[in-house]
Amino acid sequence: MPFLFQGSHQYELLKHAEATLGSGNLRMAVMLPDGEDLNEWVAVNTVDFFNQINMLYGTVTDFCSGDSCPVMSAGPKYEYHWADGTNIKKPIKCSAPKYIDYLMTWVQDQLDDETLFPSKIGVPFPKNFMSVAKTILKRLFRVYAHIYHQHFDAVMQLQEEAHLNTSFKHFIFFVQEFNLIDRKELAPLQELIEKLTTKDR
Repeated sequence: MPFLFQGSHQYELLKHAEATLGSGNLRMAVMLPDGEDLNEWVAVNTVDFFNQINMLYGTVTDFCSGDSCPVMSAGPKYEYHWADGTNIKKPIKCSAPKYIDYLMTWVQDQLDDETLFPSKIGVPFPKNFMSVAKTILKRLFRVYAHIYHQHFDAVMQLQEEAHLNTSFKHFIFFVQEFNLIDRKELAPLQELIEKLTTKDR
């Protein structure tokens, strides 16, 4: 059963998040709603960010190939190698589309795992849930970073920049609110993060 099926508590939480987002106040939208479980709130939002990033990357896949992006990078200073700890234990250098394919498949497997992301009410989250969620979000950030650094021209050409910026801003406010990604991991987009977040202090 998918984690966010209609009528579930998770689905209601997502609806709450969307309603708050509609108010335009992202700082408010990411706060833990009264009486809600932090793990569940992080889980619902992680699933939502995964879906958003999948869609956003989908808009630029024509521009992201093994030829145009032979390594997974975010500008000249940051390069990412893939390892998932099970199938690929030692980090491998691969093209951006291959890396993102590995990444999205790996995240989907985590989200589909009922022991990690329980969809039934009352089933507890595992003790290691937060560390799994942090790893997922850290890796999803890399897709935003790749899109901004390598494909922003394409995003502008497709007139998707407002959509990308809103999604990324929401993501950043969320990970900042619950301290989910180390600051050093955010370095490839630090200037943009400062620009997007200072307006709302």
